Amino acid sequence: MSTNDDTDSSSAHCSTPDSDGEVAEEIAVVAFERKMDTAEDIVDGIGDRYDAIEILEYHGDVFAEHWGEYDCFVGLMASGIAMRKTAGLLDDKWDDPAVVVVDEELTWAIPLTGGHHGANQVADDLASMGAVPATTTASEAAGKQGVEERAKALDAHVVNGDSTVATNLAVLDDELGPVARLDGPAAVLAGDDVTVLKRNTDDGVVLGTGSVSGADAEQFREAWTAALEATDYDLGDVEFVATGTRKEDEDGLLAAAEDLDLGVVSFEKETLEAHEGPTPSRSKELIGWPGIAEAAAIAGGRDHDLLAEKERYDEAVTVAVGR
Repeated sequence: MSTNDDTDSSSAHCSTPDSDGEVAEEIAVVAFERKMDTAEDIVDGIGDRYDAIEILEYHGDVFAEHWGEYDCFVGLMASGIAMRKTAGLLDDKWDDPAVVVVDEELTWAIPLTGGHHGANQVADDLASMGAVPATTTASEAAGKQGVEERAKALDAHVVNGDSTVATNLAVLDDELGPVARLDGPAAVLAGDDVTVLKRNTDDGVVLGTGSVSGADAEQFREAWTAALEATDYDLGDVEFVATGTRKEDEDGLLAAAEDLDLGVVSFEKETLEAHEGPTPSRSKELIGWPGIAEAAAIAGGRDHDLLAEKERYDEAVTVAVGR
């Protein structure tokens, strides 16, 4: 993902809930009586990832009776049943709940509707129980991150949903322009093919982080926690984790962020160079990259301000805090 006005990034990963329901927070598992054991397994397996998860026994009108009460329905049934029972209820993709179906053996998790609004997320969570998420939304199927996913990683939400058709097509064609951040008071004139994102919070911090290759999730978590102890903030105040594109595929970083329900935004080298921190970095001497932790924290912060200079933890993970 790339952003402008000093928040350029190349990609983003996240499952942080936003105010528009683009991430499922309350889900219902709909199951026939004979499949209740599997439904309870699902609740036990992924229930701690949601604000609420309930089991509804299937009958012919169950979806209609509870339509709008949940962000996502998990149908423990054949896809044809769920399709026939929900098709007539669909009205608007931004308001409709997401629907995922899964078989009794937990072999497949198939998002039917609302892929970008919770279904893909729930299918991915079911993958932790062995199900294969059959994701068919175009950007994800192409291995690219749609605008909605980018918004979630930045702890923001899409204001004008109709625009995402054009912008996600641009994502597929590698033609999406930079995502510009404008701090107000200000006014902006945007066309119908410009997606507007709005931050969900006004007072959070960004964890800028770098690491040695192979650092594990526990090292990242402990380093982030320790870095925040020097501030007035804690993990609940973190908007997202920021790093450089050369570190965006670190398994330990991604795993730690997922464990803490944080998005990961990676910045291009040029953006980091424009936001170098005060602490000298060996990486600039050796490979020409500025220090990732401080530069990423500054670039990602709302005010481009460095709250805590970088510290190295366990000789593995470097962290700075920005706001």
